[in-house]
Amino acid sequence: MLTTLALSDLRDLFGDRFSVSPSVLAEHGQSESLVMAGLPDAVVFPRATEEVAALARWSATHRVPLIGWGAGTSLEGHALALAGGVVVDFRDMARVLEVRPEDRLARVQPGITREALNRELRTTGLMFPVDPGANASLGGMASTRASGTTAVRYGTMRSNIMGLEVVLSDGRVIRTGSLAPKTAAGYDLTALFVGAEGTLGLITELVLRLHGQPEAVMTTVAAFPSVAAAVDCVIATMQMGLTPARIEFLDAETVAACNAFSGLSLPVQPQLLADFHGHAEGLTEDVRRFRNLAADFRAEGLAWAERQEDRSRLWAARHAAYRAILASRPGAKAVVTDLCVPISALAEAVEETRADIAASGLPGPILGHVGDGNFHAILMVYPDRPEEMATARTLARRMAERALRLGGTITGEHGVGFGKLAYMAAEHGAGWQVMGAVKRALDPMNLMNPGKVVPG
Repeated sequence: MLTTLALSDLRDLFGDRFSVSPSVLAEHGQSESLVMAGLPDAVVFPRATEEVAALARWSATHRVPLIGWGAGTSLEGHALALAGGVVVDFRDMARVLEVRPEDRLARVQPGITREALNRELRTTGLMFPVDPGANASLGGMASTRASGTTAVRYGTMRSNIMGLEVVLSDGRVIRTGSLAPKTAAGYDLTALFVGAEGTLGLITELVLRLHGQPEAVMTTVAAFPSVAAAVDCVIATMQMGLTPARIEFLDAETVAACNAFSGLSLPVQPQLLADFHGHAEGLTEDVRRFRNLAADFRAEGLAWAERQEDRSRLWAARHAAYRAILASRPGAKAVVTDLCVPISALAEAVEETRADIAASGLPGPILGHVGDGNFHAILMVYPDRPEEMATARTLARRMAERALRLGGTITGEHGVGFGKLAYMAAEHGAGWQVMGAVKRALDPMNLMNPGKVVPG
């Protein structure tokens, strides 16, 4: 609990942009999944870097944890208060500060969402391509090293951030990176903070790499006779050097849920949904090659969508897949987990996971960004049934172990939070202790999002 003095000082700093309202605390005490924790002691809404720096100094004085909050879409409890503290909601720091079309760069505040940024970029011929599905904030996407549907072509947040402004635990404000295309000057501090989940500091500004809007786009959807055939088609596509902007896998359960929820009529079979971006001439050749390749793997009903409204409808259904899956088992909640493996091990990982889920008796549709070896299982449970929760936890643990056995990682994009903390030692060995040493060096009082990512 905050002391009377700490509360008074916080009110002085933020005035009416400070709240201890039960409804506001409750809003900032929940996540998109079943990873749960307690409530924060207060929520603040800064408008400038200087206020965040003053808040960090307040935190150090009163020994109160700070937890960053973007759009609240994280799945592993990244933004939940494990031991009270103050949630720093960046909703009022959501401006585009500068666009440099010649350099293909944008400087933004952390609270702006990817969709809002792209609306601002529409007239420039540029776009920010990283698409995790949810309309997440860019500060949150940087903090979790997000990726998503387009990572197979455009890369993850790690490769699309040129620099950051960060407030450290003692109130110092630092800038990392530069506007130059490359640098060899010292440690890569930008990469250090990308994916740190707010455990090393609070991001208050980002310099983002932009990409040209494609001249032409085509979307294809194809049904396959088996999961193995669909996944093998993905592997062959990547090995042939085709570079789809997105290539998504949906198993039959996911397709059935999307049909019911979004009014589609796709065959209830494993499906690939792919986007190709480029110039019209090159796109025609990519489409021809993918069509022939899919036919080799016995694809059925291969259909192409060229009109914007048809493409948007298909991708809207894909982005709504999580809600569609939940709706397929009314009253259920989701234990959502992901893994990422080398593309050569993708078929084995998917098939073993499917068999594991089928043997458990628990509904668990699989979908994912398989072009870069990343897929998700959405394990649906009734929270008041302890046996289902135990089964879901076992399945998630076995997925993590499977990823490591196949040379992969316990999470390709969801991040660690505290939901996957138990698997970090197995993935990183002594390296995990090094991460803890970096945390102690930059945050010796353990005030920045404590209990996440690194050893306690």
